[in-house]
Amino acid sequence: MFRTALRNVLAHKARLLMTVLAVMLGVAFVSGTLVFTSTISQASQGAMQQSFRDVDVAIQPRSGDDTGTPALLDQKLLDKAARVPGAASATGLIHGFTALADKKGELIGDASHSEGGNYAPGTGGKDARYPMRDGAPPHGPHEFALDAHTADKAGYKVGDTVRISTNGPVHEQKLTGIFTADTHQVPPGSSLALFDTPTAQKLLGAPHGFHKIQLKADPGTSQTALKSAVESVLPKGQAEVSTGKQLSDDLAKMIESESKDMQRYLLVFAGISLFVGIFLIANTFTMLVAQRTRELALLRAVGASRRQVTRSVLLEAFVVGLIASVVGLAAGVGIGAGLRSLVGSMSATTPDGPLVIPSSAVVTSLLVGVLITVLAAWLPGRRAAKIPPVAAMNSVHATPTTNSLVVRNTLGSLVAGAGTAGVLAATNIDNADSSTQLMALSAAVVMTGVFILTPLLSRPMIALAAPVLRVFGVAGTLARLNAVRNPRRTAATASALMIGLTLITGLTVIATSVQKDVEKRAVASLKADYVVSMAGGGPLSPEVAKKLGTVDEVTAVSPLRHSAVGGADQTMLTAVDGSAFGRLTRLHFTQGSLGRIQGDRVVVDEMTAANESLHLGSRIPVTYDDGTKSTLTVSGVYEPSDILMGVVVDNATVAAHQKQAVDTRVLVKTRDGASAAAKDALVTALGKNPAISVAAKQQVSEQIAGQITMMLNVLYGLLGMAVVVAVLGVINTLAMSVFERAQEIGMLRAIGLDRPGIKQMVRLESLVISLFGGVLGIGLGVFFGWAGGEVLNGALTGYEMVLPWGRIGLFLAVAALIGALAALWPARRAARLNMLEAIKAE
Repeated sequence: MFRTALRNVLAHKARLLMTVLAVMLGVAFVSGTLVFTSTISQASQGAMQQSFRDVDVAIQPRSGDDTGTPALLDQKLLDKAARVPGAASATGLIHGFTALADKKGELIGDASHSEGGNYAPGTGGKDARYPMRDGAPPHGPHEFALDAHTADKAGYKVGDTVRISTNGPVHEQKLTGIFTADTHQVPPGSSLALFDTPTAQKLLGAPHGFHKIQLKADPGTSQTALKSAVESVLPKGQAEVSTGKQLSDDLAKMIESESKDMQRYLLVFAGISLFVGIFLIANTFTMLVAQRTRELALLRAVGASRRQVTRSVLLEAFVVGLIASVVGLAAGVGIGAGLRSLVGSMSATTPDGPLVIPSSAVVTSLLVGVLITVLAAWLPGRRAAKIPPVAAMNSVHATPTTNSLVVRNTLGSLVAGAGTAGVLAATNIDNADSSTQLMALSAAVVMTGVFILTPLLSRPMIALAAPVLRVFGVAGTLARLNAVRNPRRTAATASALMIGLTLITGLTVIATSVQKDVEKRAVASLKADYVVSMAGGGPLSPEVAKKLGTVDEVTAVSPLRHSAVGGADQTMLTAVDGSAFGRLTRLHFTQGSLGRIQGDRVVVDEMTAANESLHLGSRIPVTYDDGTKSTLTVSGVYEPSDILMGVVVDNATVAAHQKQAVDTRVLVKTRDGASAAAKDALVTALGKNPAISVAAKQQVSEQIAGQITMMLNVLYGLLGMAVVVAVLGVINTLAMSVFERAQEIGMLRAIGLDRPGIKQMVRLESLVISLFGGVLGIGLGVFFGWAGGEVLNGALTGYEMVLPWGRIGLFLAVAALIGALAALWPARRAARLNMLEAIKAE
């Protein structure tokens, strides 16, 4: 039986090609994901280990105040650490966002990877971390040093004056030195500017303090011993002390966890592709079994048992799956290498490292490919074993009985009904996690039920296309009859395409609705013409708001300043200019009103009010940074937006209690509204700062919506593999159907249907099947999009479902295009059949 199975595989190489491709693509997706994530994870861990190579013990503050202002370590602590027995040296480090302008005034590199720090000279007046390639280290408030890669990229040389911004205002610094650094210190694509310690403390938000202290141990002193010695002299609870190995291990664990999360995310889409491939495999083996009834009957007649016939089919599937898995594994290694290069070109900060092929990728790829193929072929194998030998020898194919169809339709109705009930129940559950889990499970049940019912649905839905198909005459009529001739085959082919379009349509409906909601809320909540923020998302200096207030075109300015109060159970306050806030925002209140925010009067957003059980007139006890206690009174509850949320209070109320004021955004209204002239005036007032974004409110909305569009495009790309597999399924079904109906096609040619008519018949059949799958997929996608939106409605106030008719029409057109393209080869093959040989075919 094993030799028979191998001969069958070799005899049907062309017919099994599409199956091999489908399995190969799915396996390649799996192995490529495992190779890519392992490569990135190992490279990142290697870079982290390098970064702690010269660190034996690190001292870090316990926490910040949640306002963007980090906690600091003082000079006394640094001096005390330097005197600890076993410490060879102690270095206080400062770091923070530092943007540099090139010679054209544009920001150099990516704002999120523009860093600044302090040059900390040790013995001999040099900082061993940053050897100078050109010039000398920085001294004084107007000097700095720059990493060699950035200096060369921007064309800067020692002696040049460079415009720099750290938290808002632009200042000019003289470039006194250009240093070299390892990639773990300054990854490719990043920039690093160094100042002397007093200047770095002033510019980078660390007045008279440090963000971290690093210690190097004396020879013979272990990291653990040095850590114990440091802990013995530090005041209890003042700071956290860790060995370099601990820090390296913790970061390695974090990177591994993030890599696993990415891996799981990508494997979900790989699983979808493999699931779609199951339909193709099952369809292929079902048709192969139907075409080999005489052969299988002969095996039964000469003594083969039903179990042996089933095993023969499963052995074929095993061989096909093994071949596809091996090829898919090799392709996956290539995909992993390609993704690594792609990510490296898109994100220059991705660390370099060798390509890693983990054993899990090899084992998983082979197991998944073989198991999926064998599993999909099991049911056709059982059907093959049930063919009566005599009936098969007489070419009487076993057809589904009425009872089996009734059982299938009844089961499908029950499963689809149960899934629909679960989806509806999920939309009425308040707990977000529970509703999401029930929604995902119920959606899978609904799709299973619809798949079971697809043969029943195929006849009436394809019948709707009859008036259009009649236009094509005999070819159209034959195409409709062929499409409904074998409902199970049509259902399996259409279902593969249905799954991909269901997911794509559902995601599109949800994303479009969220996007519209975000755009509406972002624009509707603002009267301000511009929103000013740091390009890197960091804090803004209060000087920015003051400067903007001096511009002639500006009529109202208000910074948004966060402050955490309340001790252990902290409440986040957003401090604003109470006198100007009403002219800059257009909040919709569900309770109370804005009035004028001053004194202890505050307004809160609906989510905060619900979480804290607040309402109009509620009193909120607060404890400020300096220990002062007070009570705030709720005068209104408003709908939140992406610009504004939380407890809004007058800046004058909290300013006296803050240790350090930092803004997150500044809202600006101009006399004549947003215009090129007004924006130029604001940009000029800020010194044409490359690090500051001056965005009109419509631009803010587009930026937020653009993030959703980018995410949706990534999902389209990941789901595209499932659609490709579905296309292979359509091609395979049509090609094997043409082979199966060779005699019939020969007869049609003999009675007068020409070659163009044959081609048209096959193309229309493909088009009908693809559109059937497309309509089912789009319909289910819209339903799931609505249900998913209902689940999100609790988190997004004012969410309303928006049907993207343009994209829905595009998806339907894509389904039609898939049908047209998939039919090219089968139609050509059908038209080229020799008439006489086809008639004689058995």
